[in-house]
Amino acid sequence: MSVSAFISYLRLEKNYSDHTIRAYQKDIEAFAQFCGAHHGEENIEGISYPLIRNWIVELSDSGISNRTINRKISSLQAYYKFLLKVGDITVSPLAKHRALKTSKKMEVPFSENEMETILSEIPFADDFEGVRDKLIIELLYTTGIRRAELVNLRINDVDFSAQVIKVLGKRNKERIIPILTSTMAQIKNYLAKRSELEKVTDSSFLILTKEGLKIYETLVYRTINKYFSLVSPKVKKSPHILRHTFATHLLNRGADLNSVKELLGHSSLASTQVYTHNSIAELKKVHQKAHPRNKK
Repeated sequence: MSVSAFISYLRLEKNYSDHTIRAYQKDIEAFAQFCGAHHGEENIEGISYPLIRNWIVELSDSGISNRTINRKISSLQAYYKFLLKVGDITVSPLAKHRALKTSKKMEVPFSENEMETILSEIPFADDFEGVRDKLIIELLYTTGIRRAELVNLRINDVDFSAQVIKVLGKRNKERIIPILTSTMAQIKNYLAKRSELEKVTDSSFLILTKEGLKIYETLVYRTINKYFSLVSPKVKKSPHILRHTFATHLLNRGADLNSVKELLGHSSLASTQVYTHNSIAELKKVHQKAHPRNKK
């Protein structure tokens, strides 16, 4: 069974995003290249675990982190699981593999003060790009949508009367997210600026480049990094940190975990609970300040 059949399975049956599929394909092809170059093995369907272990050692020796190695091996695990499913192999070479140990990854959200500074004090240019950039930040922070979801948001996904947006998330799962009045005003202001563009090619998409084309994920990342570098000393400044900030700020202010889960489009509470460590820290402050047994 070829790798191409596995890729088709991910796309057609699992409904994985193009980004995820490319990552799987890249990892599997890198392993196949290693097998061919170092061991003369052209067919990776029937390889044994020691060969995979050799690849892990090479990756580690080249300075790649355990977290990244685990992700690459996860791609192989999915591939061999697929081969088991279709009957091409009877035992996965990774059946007894254990993931490498990794340190817990802590993502620090932006503070409420940093968000207020960005959205209320930073002087965005009053041209198309300035208004668009502010809308990108506003949408990511007030809705918690993913970068890919923002890129693929269409004008028809915005319900101006109900003040909600329709988002197509991972595995084509659709969800409805409320829009703040201030954010809706930003959308209308942006659309007015957008109407002045000389040429609009991808007219169905909401957020465009100044050339009238659909925005791309790198542009979104650069936008977040550009503006937050003005107000935040944090090392990591990315669209995902804004999603993290959205969830953390809601939880800090008493939002129900299940409600945040629905807004984020998570399939299980386990995915949402990674955002609770900051709200727990906030609860500790309240508890220590308010409890009568806490000695001042």
